Amino acid sequence: MFFYLCRPFLTFFSFTTRLQPSGVCRLQNQANAMRHYELTFIVDPVLSNEDIQSVRQTYEDQVKKLGATIVHVDDIGLKQLAYPINKRNSGIYFTIEFMAETGEAISSLELSMRRDERIMRFLTIALDKFGVKYNEDKRNGLIRRTQRMRRKPAKPDMPSPVAVKAPDVVIPEVDEVEAEVPVTDEE
Repeated sequence: MFFYLCRPFLTFFSFTTRLQPSGVCRLQNQANAMRHYELTFIVDPVLSNEDIQSVRQTYEDQVKKLGATIVHVDDIGLKQLAYPINKRNSGIYFTIEFMAETGEAISSLELSMRRDERIMRFLTIALDKFGVKYNEDKRNGLIRRTQRMRRKPAKPDMPSPVAVKAPDVVIPEVDEVEAEVPVTDEE
């Protein structure tokens, strides 16, 4: 009796397992895939150009030592900060996009950035397939930098009223007439 009750479930289960290629599990495919990460950091702008480039090169080398493959390095440059950090109003931005098999080594990378006084802020994110596609399109020139749009003057729904010319009215000039003042004898 139990077999007849579970038969639809067993049929469904055996059907779904037949859809997968033999010996291949989706989780194994995802585990072998390289994960994409993006590291963005802000360098103190007071440093000399040589020091700034050495900071960038230091972290590029450190990412390579962790066994990751660097996809792209973006030197964004000097930008205004939204709020002061360490009494600075601007910073030099760098972004390193890289691929790694696991994210285990990122903690050591972030620890070295926390200890480095030349780094004002940093952020490491894991990119999903949409982030990877967006960055790829941006590098290929399909996505351009956005510029702030200037406000266009609001278009009125109704046309503005046209000034109507008033008809010419002729006002006759009045000659001043001396009014006769009655004279009284009381004076």
